Amino acid sequence: MAATVFIDGEAGTTGLEIRERLAQRRDIELISIDPAKRKDQAERQRLLNAADIAILCLPDDAAKESVALITNSTTRVIDASSAFRVAKGWTYGFAEMADEQAQAIAGAKRVSNPGCWPQGPVALLRPLIAAKVLAGDAAYSIHGITGYSGGGRTMIEAYEAAGPTANPFLLYGLSFKHKHLPEMQRYAGLSAAPLFTPAVGSFRQGMITVVPLTGAPTGAELHQVLSETYAKRPGFVDVAPLTDAERIADLDPQMFNGTNHLRLHVLANDATRQAALVAVYDNLGKGASGAAVQNLNLMIGAALTAGL
Repeated sequence: MAATVFIDGEAGTTGLEIRERLAQRRDIELISIDPAKRKDQAERQRLLNAADIAILCLPDDAAKESVALITNSTTRVIDASSAFRVAKGWTYGFAEMADEQAQAIAGAKRVSNPGCWPQGPVALLRPLIAAKVLAGDAAYSIHGITGYSGGGRTMIEAYEAAGPTANPFLLYGLSFKHKHLPEMQRYAGLSAAPLFTPAVGSFRQGMITVVPLTGAPTGAELHQVLSETYAKRPGFVDVAPLTDAERIADLDPQMFNGTNHLRLHVLANDATRQAALVAVYDNLGKGASGAAVQNLNLMIGAALTAGL
């Protein structure tokens, strides 16, 4: 029997991406709201309670409202907002994060989809801190650039209207209070929030995140821990070969667009004990809708790659 899925907020960027990935699947029955009733709370409540899985693609306050509208004990939830990412009773939906994480997601009633920015740094730092190759109480900084789709409909419209005059490197989060910081700190295993400086580029989707290190272990040590960690965790994260290069020509934030892939790189100078840990992925794929579909697959027992 097909699992019934209601995407609350299916008209938004993430909702549309998820719907596209699910539309042709025979193991999924999509329930949709009449566009004329999108603001009808009673109708939304009816559909939320009729679904086996509700995927929330809404702003934080609206997501909290939707969860409160679920009155039965059967509807399971995947929330794509940041409302519940560090909340008690919610399972973090980054399946490759830990050996047992996929199993925890499969059995969860409430799953909080990861934010796009934290996934790269968490994938890079958590295994190294767990292996005591890096210290959890050190001061870390995280940098990166994402496509403008990460800013939602308003930013998409502004960038596309600006065309070639759009800012190619727009720094933001300059108050250093980005909403993803608690998530980064908790799931990377850090004792304090990192210094985070994100940027938006003049491309639609794709992203690169970078964690620079000083006083670093050797590149081989860093690479070995990451390689061994993700080799034993089925999923969509892999580690690029360790290279000694001045530049990597194909290291492009858009290289995995349209996929659920996340690739990690270790770049190191052992003589100066400096390194950069780099993650490349699609902010709308593994960073949002792809991760939601992966979590859905786990929750309904579907094939790992279904819809991905």
